Amino acid sequence: MPETLVQYDTIVNECRSLFIKKMKDYGCSWRVLRLPSLTDQIFIKAQRIRTLQRTGTSKVGDGLEPEFQAMINYSLMALIQHELGIADQPDLDEKKATTLYDKHMNATRDLMTKKNHDYGEAWRDMRVASLTDLILVKILRIKQIEENQGKTLVSEGAEGNYADIINYSIFALILLDKP
Repeated sequence: MPETLVQYDTIVNECRSLFIKKMKDYGCSWRVLRLPSLTDQIFIKAQRIRTLQRTGTSKVGDGLEPEFQAMINYSLMALIQHELGIADQPDLDEKKATTLYDKHMNATRDLMTKKNHDYGEAWRDMRVASLTDLILVKILRIKQIEENQGKTLVSEGAEGNYADIINYSIFALILLDKP
């Protein structure tokens, strides 16, 4: 598990750095996005990954890694939106947005360590394509939860699914980095 935590934290630091750079470029314009819009952004990224995995070619140049990173950051934005609600105008400075990012990322990392313990790092024997499929399932679950106005009868809510998308995306990035 120590190796996993080092690899996990390396990826989180890369995604966090990208988040901060985009905050410098765009501010927190994402604060006006409704949750279904963020879910759709994640869906678009997952669909693109699946297409790249199927075809093996990209016509716009970016590979799998930037798309997994984007799903991590969009999922964290969604978790922040769940906590704060949607804003009519950008309302967070870089420091507050980064603090919220870290809060939700730390909770997601904690969830990963608990699940990783119980599942014995089974994800290391999975294929990246399977992780992509699981991410798509999580997105479709979130969409259904959104259609149900956030209500579930026996299932975890959208927040748990966003956290799983983050963790599956990080696992995929770790597997993609294998020699």
